[in-house]
Amino acid sequence: MELLKRLSEAAGIPGYEAAIRAIIREELSGHVDTIETDPLGNLIAHRKGNGPVVMVAAHMDEIGFIVSFIEKETGLLRIHPLGGFDPKTLISQRVTVHGETAKLIGCIGSKPIHTMTEEEKKKLPELKDLFVDLGLPEERVRELVSLGDMVTLRQEFIALENVVSGKALDDRAGVYVAIEAIKRAKKTACDLYFVGTTQEEVGLRGAQAAGFAVNPQIGIALDTTLAVEMPGVSGPQRVTELGKGVAIKLADSASISHPSLVRAMKRIAEQHDITYQMEILPRGGTDAGAIQRAHGGAAVITLSLPSRYVHSVVEMVHRDDLEGAIALLAAFIETADTVDLSLE
Repeated sequence: MELLKRLSEAAGIPGYEAAIRAIIREELSGHVDTIETDPLGNLIAHRKGNGPVVMVAAHMDEIGFIVSFIEKETGLLRIHPLGGFDPKTLISQRVTVHGETAKLIGCIGSKPIHTMTEEEKKKLPELKDLFVDLGLPEERVRELVSLGDMVTLRQEFIALENVVSGKALDDRAGVYVAIEAIKRAKKTACDLYFVGTTQEEVGLRGAQAAGFAVNPQIGIALDTTLAVEMPGVSGPQRVTELGKGVAIKLADSASISHPSLVRAMKRIAEQHDITYQMEILPRGGTDAGAIQRAHGGAAVITLSLPSRYVHSVVEMVHRDDLEGAIALLAAFIETADTVDLSLE
């Protein structure tokens, strides 16, 4: 789990993914033929092989902020979100402000309940009401911080008996699965591209650009999905369950998985005794939604890691689901040339 810990704790919001690129480049060196970075920041690793052109994508970016304003007198920072947040998960969280010359630790603050009106107490917090406090006077803050500086949430990655938990497992867990599957695959029955994509959290932007560059016949997105087997959530709202296997996505709001790829993934999983579950995500999408629109279109599917508490600093993924995803992707790489993509 050391690699996943490094990926989770690294900082990289949309458009600022350099630290994650560096880790991937280091890990895949010697396991692929070429590694390049495109103008949008996508890391594109290529392992030459015979068979269909396959693009595996996992996004490198995490949700975060940039500094948008420095308050006079107090030096408190206002922040602009890059990605979707539930504001109630942010209050009292520690953050890192990545200045040009220093990394500064601060906390996200809000108006204390003691000074709220009765009406204010009834309202859910909004991002516009939050700020970052560095504990420094305004003059010093202005010396160290500039508008546009990256702000990331701080959280230690922990590995427990059955699960791992930390920030940015959406989608550093997907990046981890891709790296480990590429290392594990005994042969490459395809012309394989792995793309660590950028700016997924703000609109699948990196995957769209990379999809046109790679022009794959098959696209496989790796991402997290909702595991919400918890009090108050029942039936189809649960989407997936933690520890019940890698999820083979049928559909989300960005893509419909190619039927032939769904059948292929199920067949491979059953042949290799890999536990899996089927997924329909009512809201949200993955890089598959952008890849499928490249050039004349591509057959796509998403392999998902069930995750509790998504878009928070305590995202939780089961060790068995991680292993199942690695095993399934590695087996697909080894047999990709046997997949029939006909729609009839």
